[in-house]
Amino acid sequence: MALAAEITASGILMGSIFALVALGLTLIFGVMNVVNFAHGEFLMIGMYSAFLISTFLSIEPLVSLPLVAVVGFLLGIISYYLLIRYLLRGPMIAQLFGTFGLMLFLRYLVMFILGPNPRVLYQGVLIGKSVSLSWFTFDISKLAAAGFSILLFVLVSWMIERTKLGRALRATSIDAEAAGYMGIDTEKMNALAWGIGGATAGIAGGLLANFYYITPTVGMLFIMIAFATVALGGFGSIRGAFIAGLIVGLIMMVAGYYLSQIKLAFVYLAYFLVVVLRPRGLFGW
Repeated sequence: MALAAEITASGILMGSIFALVALGLTLIFGVMNVVNFAHGEFLMIGMYSAFLISTFLSIEPLVSLPLVAVVGFLLGIISYYLLIRYLLRGPMIAQLFGTFGLMLFLRYLVMFILGPNPRVLYQGVLIGKSVSLSWFTFDISKLAAAGFSILLFVLVSWMIERTKLGRALRATSIDAEAAGYMGIDTEKMNALAWGIGGATAGIAGGLLANFYYITPTVGMLFIMIAFATVALGGFGSIRGAFIAGLIVGLIMMVAGYYLSQIKLAFVYLAYFLVVVLRPRGLFGW
């Protein structure tokens, strides 16, 4: 019983972080119908930003999160205006190859500048600390990351559902041409979607940096998990991304306890079953 509770709690904690990683990916797809292969590199740059800001400016890693979010937001905006808006004029295959090329460019640019060696954050209020709850122990940095993830999901969901800006984003996602006729600047909405996607990925990276190693290739792992999460929940569904993230986290924790070498295979198996039985995902529309 205690073991099951510990695995479940750990799965929920990691799942909330996976959901945050997937949030920006599903938002970009929902607004623009574009799959961003470079999303994992946005997360990786967020991890490096948190590391560099905390190390060289002697700032607490959690305090650096607003700066990390700004870096991610600017990265998303710049990527859109310098590349993505031109790709939208071409066929879907051009968009796929374009974002794949952006992924490779960002990955190897960081590797060229900072080197391939792993980096780790050693100092911080939460780093290396744990808390005991009942009969099991949690890493405080993971608890904080889960809390921030849930808070960010609530804020983004509120913005999408309750604000004029959110309604403009939703209108652009449903019918960009009709939204343009109604006076919505769809170009700015597309750029904003990329900016928010970059910011959420950056914050996810900044949170992960507190307990996960940092390398130029770390985005490869998380983009695969994010794709499975988004497809499981339904492309374009924020609620689906959150619930699917929790499911993926639970699958990985349970499978990791018994068969750690192939735990990702169970995530992709769950995704495969959903695609076969419900192609639009759990909450897709």
